[in-house]
Amino acid sequence: MPTTVKRNHNKHQLERTIALLEKGSINDVRLFIHSIYPAETAHIIESLEPLEREKIWSVIPPNVMAEILVKLHVEVATGLLKITDRKDLIKATENLESDDMLDLLHTLPEPLLSQVFDSIAEVERSRLESALSYDENTAGSIMSLDFLTIRGDVSLDVVSRYLHKRGEMTEAIDNLIVVDRKNHFQGLLSVTSLLTKEGHLKVSDVMSSSENGIPYQMLTSEVALLFEQRDMLSAPVLSEEGQILGQISIDHVINIIRNEEGHSLMSRVGLDEEQDMFAPVAVSARRRAVWLGINLFTAFLAAWVIGLFEATIDQIVALAVLMPIVASMGGIAGSQTLTLVIRGIALKQVNDANAGRILAKELSIGVVNGILWAVVVTIIAGLWFQSMSLGLLLGSAMIINLICAAFAGATIPLALDKMGIDPALAGGVLLTTVTDVIGFMAFLGLATIFLL
Repeated sequence: MPTTVKRNHNKHQLERTIALLEKGSINDVRLFIHSIYPAETAHIIESLEPLEREKIWSVIPPNVMAEILVKLHVEVATGLLKITDRKDLIKATENLESDDMLDLLHTLPEPLLSQVFDSIAEVERSRLESALSYDENTAGSIMSLDFLTIRGDVSLDVVSRYLHKRGEMTEAIDNLIVVDRKNHFQGLLSVTSLLTKEGHLKVSDVMSSSENGIPYQMLTSEVALLFEQRDMLSAPVLSEEGQILGQISIDHVINIIRNEEGHSLMSRVGLDEEQDMFAPVAVSARRRAVWLGINLFTAFLAAWVIGLFEATIDQIVALAVLMPIVASMGGIAGSQTLTLVIRGIALKQVNDANAGRILAKELSIGVVNGILWAVVVTIIAGLWFQSMSLGLLLGSAMIINLICAAFAGATIPLALDKMGIDPALAGGVLLTTVTDVIGFMAFLGLATIFLL
């Protein structure tokens, strides 16, 4: 569905829900909510205030509660769990697929987690406990435990009869996993081959043995990249010994991409993608205060640099008018480089092997743009204040700052990544500090040397 159509669809659903809530007809709300998909209900719930969420939640039948909970951000889901009847929740988990069950278990607080676990059959409980032990943001933590394996020494007719008797297959699966007697991965049998090849052929004759499984320790970001590069719809997850542990399908990867996009966007301003936009004012203010405090420190640092040249500014008032231009241009140029490098790191396109080349390229861009825009601002400032000397100083400071901005934009995310710090979280603040300090220092310093 095109993005614009999707947005209009979601907007229409939200507007209709709000109108029904304002009308006060709970029965109409119930009928409407029951007519849409669980994921669409989750989107509506996240877009409403807490009291309105409770009204929506009160009309949700137990058999779809869990499906909605796993689509919600953790903070929103946690709030709804507090008003959910324990028996309803336990009933809601009965028909959940294993991957959705794992997502839900990650959300449940104690003692509710223990109560849900106690309601699960012992064999299934053991499988889920094992899956919960995998590190977060790895293939093992997002895989489904509901997968289908076949043997390579049977015919395609046997496989077809087995599937027909089974009566169902996992959704979004394009291949069947082929294993040996000890559950070691042997290859993949495409559903297309199963349907088009002669039935008397053995699985081993038509399967693809060149395909590789995904190690359970692989990071989820690398899993998403692998799916994109190889146009995969599903892939088996393997233990260190090559045994099948689970399966990842394209819907898992879509969730990874969505979460990473939210993380990248929110972390730039110090927020968590799981935060509820309708959280209480006190809670939200407390979270944002830390980030504001960090920015205040950097602002005072830039102000301190300006203060060093107070005497120069007092004598040449035009400097106060022009100096924000240098810092602003440096900030924009640096942000362009920073965004490019952070994206490259996320996509595994930037590493030690090519970091030097990227730095050289960005420095070259900084030099070219610095000279280009230095000429422009020199002319404008010279005509504005009737002083070509002032214009030349502004242009020189801009060249210095754009080159430094390119250097900082390339090196800061690389250094943060080396230290295990998310570049998207801290990169922007550090870059702004660098471009402000160097911009003010260069412009006011040159003015002090050559104009006084």
